[in-house]
Amino acid sequence: MSAPLRLVPGGPCPAPRPARSLHAIARISHGPVPLDFDRLAAEFPAVQSGLALAGEADLELRLACTGPEELRAVSAALHRAGAARVRIDLVLRALTPAPVTLRPVP
Repeated sequence: MSAPLRLVPGGPCPAPRPARSLHAIARISHGPVPLDFDRLAAEFPAVQSGLALAGEADLELRLACTGPEELRAVSAALHRAGAARVRIDLVLRALTPAPVTLRPVP
């Protein structure tokens, strides 16, 4: 027998979070001062993860945005934060390797 359900005080349920269906990769070359990844990730929920790079770009951010408006806002904020160059690539689909099928040896 299970315990009866009871209401827990705390007010109404929180509003649902917006869907983040627009995925993108931002490749950033910072200016004279490196960008603070932790601050960017805390300020923008669209920032999912990042990589510090050696090469053409200094930082790569994986973004999941609610739409084009949020993507533009993140791009503009990166420029204001000191990025010398920001290149945004939209993710069309994610590729994952197919599972390996083992066959018996004759």
